[in-house]
Order: sequence, then C-alpha cells, then structure tokens
Amino acid sequence: MTGTLVNAAAVLAGGSLGLLLHSRIPQRLSRAAFEAIGLFTLALGFSMAIRTHSFLVVILSVVVGALVGSAVHLERGAERIGDRLRARLGSRDSRFTEGMVSAFMLFCMGSMTVLGALEEGLGNGCDLLLAKSLLDGFASLALASAMGVGVLFAIFPLLLYQGGLTLLGRLLEGGLPVAAVDEMSAVGGVLLLGLGIRILELRKVSVLDLLPALPLAVLFHFLL
Repeated sequence: MTGTLVNAAAVLAGGSLGLLLHSRIPQRLSRAAFEAIGLFTLALGFSMAIRTHSFLVVILSVVVGALVGSAVHLERGAERIGDRLRARLGSRDSRFTEGMVSAFMLFCMGSMTVLGALEEGLGNGCDLLLAKSLLDGFASLALASAMGVGVLFAIFPLLLYQGGLTLLGRLLEGGLPVAAVDEMSAVGGVLLLGLGIRILELRKVSVLDLLPALPLAVLFHFLL
C-alpha cells in the first residue's frame, strides 16, 4: 500500500498548494485553467479509449455499466455523501462534491492506476505508482485552484479504489492479462470523455453511474 499512500499524500500536498494559490489568481485566469483541465481530460480520455483491442467490449461494458449504475443510483448516492460531508465540515464551497468526484475520476481511471496497484500487490514494487503520484500532485494543484477544497477529499475514494486493487493483486497469482487491463483502461477513457464534457459544462454526464463498466470490461474481455 506504500504507493497508494504516497499518491494520496501527493494529492493532498498539491491540492493544498492549489487552494493557497486560488485566492491569489484572478477569476478569468482560474476560468482559463478550468477550461484547460476540461480539454486535457477530453484528450486523455480519447487517447485511452482508442487503445482498445475490441470496440465491442468497450460498447457493451459502457452500456451495461450505465444501466447497472443508473439502477442503483451511484451518482445520486455519491452526491449525497459529498453534500453531507460538506455540511459537516461547514464548507460553503458550492463545487465541493463536483471537485471531489472530478478529481477522483481523473486520478483513478488511467492504466497507471490499475497496473501500478496490481504490480505492487503482486510484490513487484511501487515505482509506477510513485511516478503517478508526481503527476497527480501537479494535477491536484491545478484542480484545487479551479474547483476548490473538494479536490482534497478525493484522497478517500482514491485510497479505497487504488488500495482495493492492490489487495486484489495480492489475491491474484498471475495477475490480470495485459489485454484485460487495456480494455479496462479503454473503458476508463470513455468515462474520462464524459468527465471532460461535464467539466466544460457542455452537458452533465452522470459519470459515476458508468463506474460498473470498469469490472465489466474485464468480464466481457474473457467472454468475448
């Protein structure tokens, strides 16, 4: 779990610095940074999505995942948790929940997350997660300066998700095939496309409702 703990610490440090800079950055510059983050997220999502070995796997995973996530109201549940947390903290940040969700999605949808966590769980070191930590630290700085304190609280779902993958790696003797991880990453790219559209305020895509698509990508990879 060393890599995940370092990752969370990097997000916390970068996000804290971003909050300090936020009050000193003019509104127009903050808005420009926010739009740049949205465009970067779209570009990252597209580059990940096209690496799939089977578009059928991606399509089935996203469609079935959306149906499952919508049926159990994942997005609504996450928003309620975020709103309750904001109320308990006494925060007046109207974008608290959005910042937390956006940061978690951006930090955890890439192949570095899956491969790095599984590699550490299999006892192969945490070098990949340490490299990811550096990238996430800079990303959290930019996100927090644009979206507020909610970005810092993304470390909690990050610890659960990434730490869970590390534990899964310990349970897997040979790990997941690289092709299965590629499909999972491609589906994550589609989710990031939805997140980018949401950040740019083009349309409110219920990205969290799509999360079941990630494990489904592995399942459909083996079935198809």
